Amino acid sequence: MARYTGPKSKIARRFGEAIFGPDKVLSKKNYAPGQHGNSRRKKSSEYGVMLAEKQKAKYTYGVLEKQFRNMFEKAARMNGITGEILLQLLENRLDNVVFRLGIAPTRAAARQLVGHKHITVDGKVVNIPSYSVKPGQVVGVRERSKSLEVIETSLSGFNHSKYPWLEWDNAAKVGKLLHTPERADIPENIKEHLIVELYSK
Repeated sequence: MARYTGPKSKIARRFGEAIFGPDKVLSKKNYAPGQHGNSRRKKSSEYGVMLAEKQKAKYTYGVLEKQFRNMFEKAARMNGITGEILLQLLENRLDNVVFRLGIAPTRAAARQLVGHKHITVDGKVVNIPSYSVKPGQVVGVRERSKSLEVIETSLSGFNHSKYPWLEWDNAAKVGKLLHTPERADIPENIKEHLIVELYSK
């Protein structure tokens, strides 16, 4: 299963955002990595700004270039605003839904739970992180996995009301995707129109 395995704090510092979750290094060094990271940097070109936005989206959702390009092309073929549809497709990935439901503390942890067969969709085990969850489908924790410490710790005190497109049953440890989220509800700081412009060049 292909995924980014490099230094996460360095990437977070490059964008100045904790895109992988809480980051102790970023909180202490909120500037770009490298010898001259804390000094004035030259202004990025228009292309550089668009490329950086695409990279940020890829790292945020844990998607590699080929997958990301395929998702963009799928979004471009659908009716609606391409950039918004792209983010919605990313949000509906199973690993992201597991993360949003609070079952895992980060998307990387969610991807691992899915890959290790701890997650079910409509009662059946699904171990493909990129699986696209459809509205109405129920995502839950496999019965024998409900006592896993990482899951219990992540769910403890998690505020499920912050994502209005998801519904959570804590007793059964299952959640439902009520509908695809609107762009205004997606909290990620991503300028998706720049990604569309980049791929349109």
